[in-house]
Amino acid sequence: MSFLSPRALIFSATADFRHDSIPTAIQAITSNGSVYNIQFDNTEDQSWFQDGRINGYDALVFLDNTGEVLDDDAQTAFQNYLNSGGNFVGIHAASDCLRNSTTYGNELGAHFDYHPEITNATVDVIDNSHPSTSMLPTQWHVFDEMYNFKSDPRTVGAVVLLSANDSSYTDPGPRLFDQGTPHPTCWYQEHGAGVNSNITGGRSWYTSLGHTNETWEDTLFISHVMGGITWALQSNTTNFTNPTAPIGSAASATTTNSSAPINTNTPTPSPSTPSAALRTGVSRWIVVPISIAISIMVR
Repeated sequence: MSFLSPRALIFSATADFRHDSIPTAIQAITSNGSVYNIQFDNTEDQSWFQDGRINGYDALVFLDNTGEVLDDDAQTAFQNYLNSGGNFVGIHAASDCLRNSTTYGNELGAHFDYHPEITNATVDVIDNSHPSTSMLPTQWHVFDEMYNFKSDPRTVGAVVLLSANDSSYTDPGPRLFDQGTPHPTCWYQEHGAGVNSNITGGRSWYTSLGHTNETWEDTLFISHVMGGITWALQSNTTNFTNPTAPIGSAASATTTNSSAPINTNTPTPSPSTPSAALRTGVSRWIVVPISIAISIMVR
C-alpha cells in the first residue's frame, strides 16, 4: 500500500506581459515536490477548469498570470472549487490577472497596481512564526520588484507577513490607492475571501516576490514559496487531510503536454525533511493502491 500525497496544480497562463522566469519557477517548484511530499502538475489550459480536472487538486498555484486568463465558464468553475474548500496560492504577477473579478481579487487579497523599476530593497519580516517566513532574516535583502496594490489586503481579512521597507528603495509613484501600512508584500488568509457568503473556504497565501530567474534559483526564496504551499495544504478542507471533503488528492493522475524533462534527481523525503513537517497535525492518511501512477510534469 502507498500513502497518497497532496496534489497541487500550477497554472501559469498569461494574456498580457509574460515573465521569462516562468519555466525556471515551474522547475524550481516541481523539483522540490518529493522533498515536501507534494505531487505537482502544471498547465496553461483553462479547459482544466471547465471540465472539472481542478477538483482533483488540494491547491491551485497561480504563477505569474496576467490579463484575462479564464473565461466566464472557467471563472465559474474556479468559484465552485473555492466554495468546495479548495486552497489557493498566488505568486508574483498572479495579482495582475482577472482584474475585473471581485471573486479573484478577494481570494488573492488585492489586485496589483504598479511597481517602480526592479531594485535592491529590504523586506521586513512582520511575522516569523509562519511556515513561509520562519526561515527568513528579520530584514531580508532582495533584488526584486516592489509591488503596490489597489487595496489593502487586510480589508478582506488577510494577515500581512512581509512588508516592503519603503525607505530602502526609490518609488516615484504616484500611489493612487490605499494599500495600508505597513506596505503589504506577502500575506495569508486562513479562509479565502473569494467564496460565496456563508461558506467556509480553504486557505489562501500570496507573495509578490519572484520576478527574476535568479530569484527562483535562490534556496531561501524557494523555502519561502514552498512554506506557503505546504501551509495552504493544511487547511483540512480538501481530501488530503479531510477524507469527507469533495475535492482534492484525486486518485487518477492527469498530465500536461511538455517538452521539458521530468526531474528525477530530487532527494528522497526522510523524517528530517520538510515533508515530515507537512504531515504534522494530519490525523488521517488516505491509502490507495501502489499501482496508482502520479505524473509530475514540468512545463
